[in-house]
Amino acid sequence: MTPDQIRLVQSSHASVKPQARAAADAFYRRLFELDPSLRGLFHGDMVHQGERLMQMIGAAVGLLERPETLFPVLHALGARHVGYGVLPRHYDTVGTALIRTLGDLLGDAFGDAHREAWAAMFAIVKREMLYTEVPLSMAA
Repeated sequence: MTPDQIRLVQSSHASVKPQARAAADAFYRRLFELDPSLRGLFHGDMVHQGERLMQMIGAAVGLLERPETLFPVLHALGARHVGYGVLPRHYDTVGTALIRTLGDLLGDAFGDAHREAWAAMFAIVKREMLYTEVPLSMAA
């Protein structure tokens, strides 16, 4: 990501942060509209799930300039998601839902440059969450 893209992601995230609960609700509504089968991956309190989602997005946004810290967190998160039944193809739906939700919430303040910046960020998140380290015993 370029420094300008990071700035755009961080500034637009700051605009969404005060309405985090509404953003999470809108995201999950959009996600399940795009792929109703994903609803089965979520168990328990969706308000709590939404809070965790918004915290994770906030952490990722805050660490964009420190990939050495961000990437291991995303690797661990991705490994946990495999255990939840998340498949690689689900990430594209999540990215689409996220960017559309941001566009809906921010309206005209979320232009093409913002979309591209968030798409670049999500591409990094997706890549790192799907990252799997080959154990040394298998690398030979």
